[in-house]
Amino acid sequence: MQTIKELTERFYKDGRLEHILVRSEHRGEISELEETQAIEGVGLAGDHRDGKKPNPRAKRQVTLIQLEDLETVAKLLGLAALEPSLTRRNLVISGINLKALKDRKFKIGNAVFEATGLCHPCSRMEENLGRGGYNAMRGHGGLTARVLQSGLIRQGDALSPLTDDQIGSKSTL
Repeated sequence: MQTIKELTERFYKDGRLEHILVRSEHRGEISELEETQAIEGVGLAGDHRDGKKPNPRAKRQVTLIQLEDLETVAKLLGLAALEPSLTRRNLVISGINLKALKDRKFKIGNAVFEATGLCHPCSRMEENLGRGGYNAMRGHGGLTARVLQSGLIRQGDALSPLTDDQIGSKSTL
């Protein structure tokens, strides 16, 4: 019989990075990028945290949301689709349950991240998504993460959860 720890390290497949979204200011306009640099202790190049002093302990350097959750939120709001930029998350991922990555390390492109917690919706969701947007996003807001190892990430890159064995062996990172 497998332990819970063993089960939490097993995923059906890797996820896929669908969108990279950044904003140059805290409440600024969202821009979509084909690729960017994930910067250790900071976040994403081109995002509003870029250029700030690295803080390896900061838990919200990057935000992620699951593409499948965007589809759910759209249905809850009676919409045919939901534009990913409206959620103001940095990375849109498909094909993997992001909540299963909470408190785990994972790799996208050449960068290594650590999921630090759930990314709860803010009042901007009501403004961006319309009436009921905040409640529609509850439980579907994605994750916050920190960048542990700098590297280039591109749309289409795999999101690969890392096992304890891989983390212990720097050559696999």
